[in-house]
Amino acid sequence: MTDDQRQVIAQRLRLARENAGLTQGQVAKKLDLQRPTISEMEAGRRRVAAEELATLATLYHVDTAWLAGQDPSDEDTDRIKLAARELGKLKPDDLGRVMDLLKALRKGK
Repeated sequence: MTDDQRQVIAQRLRLARENAGLTQGQVAKKLDLQRPTISEMEAGRRRVAAEELATLATLYHVDTAWLAGQDPSDEDTDRIKLAARELGKLKPDDLGRVMDLLKALRKGK
């Protein structure tokens, strides 16, 4: 694994954790690890085992392949772009309701 690949994984781990609304401490507790271990993973100073990557992907509700640095397929990218365009058309109050709904859906998993 190159340093660039390790940095991509580290950045995606941090982004996914933040998007999941979790702190490093909360993740460490759920995985029975120390908080500095999560920090080291997110800084790219610690290798992430395949099992850890799969567990983190499940915890963060993201695809393991994406966490591992792979880009989404063209079909996924097109769907994401469409969703972003549609969300951009919403009024601020409506967008807030959509975001609340997304948070509730994530908590329900």
